[in-house]
Amino acid sequence: MDHLRQLRALQDETHGFVGFIPLPYQPENNDIPVHQPPSGFDSLRTLAVSRIYLDNFDHLTAYWVGLGLKLAQVALSFGADDLHGTIIEEHIFRMAGTAAPQAQTEAAMVKAIREAGFTPVQRDTFYAAVKVWAENAATGQPLLPGPAGLLEKNLASA
Repeated sequence: MDHLRQLRALQDETHGFVGFIPLPYQPENNDIPVHQPPSGFDSLRTLAVSRIYLDNFDHLTAYWVGLGLKLAQVALSFGADDLHGTIIEEHIFRMAGTAAPQAQTEAAMVKAIREAGFTPVQRDTFYAAVKVWAENAATGQPLLPGPAGLLEKNLASA
């Protein structure tokens, strides 16, 4: 909690963070005496507490590479509003010694976000919408790009 308190205070002072990405600890390749990564429950609890406590952060990312796509999908209902995209080549978890996935297709990301009940939105580095995967109510077919009114608080990036 002290780490979150420090982040909150720094954000109040500087407004310098565009988002927060709580990466799950990876015990491989380091000397910290913790031998197991957090459970899925621990990761979801961290995201939920972060969303409540870090209310001065506009965005909270459920990093699907570290959580797995299915848990990241659930995390959208625990306060996350971003899955961190398709990723071309992942290094953070690979360097920590895990066999984390290297990439995800756009179609798989869009499907996961829709299955979770959210509207997929591709965003740039500063979270500005680039493309919205809205659906036509009559046909169920995607509309590209979607109207600006769809950009509400729990949108997830694809």
